[in-house]
Amino acid sequence: MKPRHFFLVVLGGLVLTVAATAQVTHIVIPAGTPEDAAIQEISKQADADKRLVLLQDFLQKFAGNPAAVAYGNSQISQYYSAKGDNGQALVYGDKALAAAPRDLDLLGAQASLAMQMKDYTKVVDYAAHGGMAVQGIAKQTKPADMSEQEFAADIAQEQASAQKAAEYLEGLAVNAIASEPDSKQKLEEVEKFEAAFPNSKYEPQVMEYAVVALQQMNDPARLAAYGQKAVEANPDNASLLSVLASALVDTSAYFDRAMEYARKAIALAKADAPDADTNRKLAAGTAHTALGFGLMKQEKNTAAITELKTALALLKEDPVGSQKASYLLAYAYAKTKNYAEARQILNKLAAAPGPFQQPARELLAKVGGR
Repeated sequence: MKPRHFFLVVLGGLVLTVAATAQVTHIVIPAGTPEDAAIQEISKQADADKRLVLLQDFLQKFAGNPAAVAYGNSQISQYYSAKGDNGQALVYGDKALAAAPRDLDLLGAQASLAMQMKDYTKVVDYAAHGGMAVQGIAKQTKPADMSEQEFAADIAQEQASAQKAAEYLEGLAVNAIASEPDSKQKLEEVEKFEAAFPNSKYEPQVMEYAVVALQQMNDPARLAAYGQKAVEANPDNASLLSVLASALVDTSAYFDRAMEYARKAIALAKADAPDADTNRKLAAGTAHTALGFGLMKQEKNTAAITELKTALALLKEDPVGSQKASYLLAYAYAKTKNYAEARQILNKLAAAPGPFQQPARELLAKVGGR
């Protein structure tokens, strides 16, 4: 038996390893075959444009060999990527994936191209396909001639081999979800991510993205249901609890739940502890804002002022959060007829660009400001 020839092909910053597995597939070109010989000739051509012609001929000649088709198209994808034509690169990468649909390196290269093109849905689609392929490793059927111990060792080896590429796809997907501007699309991407990467270390972060998306979609019932599931999965995530509290506190049906979330977030964040980092302080600040707003709705305005002052002290590194807490504090001062304090805050807000500039101007007019 002739030894296999193992090619290492740099693809979009990743390494395309030519070896075979059951669920996560890779491009295999056996040494000594006509395809192998053709690839060696192509690799000798230094001129990129001439190499493109050879690759096109290669694809025509070996159109019946899926591995050759995947290899040729992946190389053409790299050609167009190097030229800065990511659209064409993506097209040829998809042709490569059609021939090798569970190749993690091809999926990573495609996801990277899609990210450069800001096509976040495609990024998550590629990543999710990779995640599902990795899940498939553990679902293989043991060959009859293999012992349980040998089979378990093979599975562990395949999983370890796939780990780096899978983590790359997972990270790209999280970045894509974070960057997605469309709330409905973001939510769909979160659902794909959760199915493809169960127990991900990014799960709490991704759940927060879903909560914000549902809030923007103005769907409180769905938000509350998703939020309850998210909290059950991550009961000690102060940031998640604070975001949910802020999102639900203005909906009467979920008011009590929001107040509970806010108080729990504050207790978990321990923002006054010496080791409290920025994330913990911001989570606590957001929760204090939600709690303050809730107290205002209950006409407990003095208590609300205390909460909102605390929020402001914690939200210094969150301009929008700080403006929200400032506006609510001014409103609470106005409700307690402390108009001088209200005007002092509102004058600053009215002069600063942001989502609370116009509301501040309107409230300022009502409390006798100029």
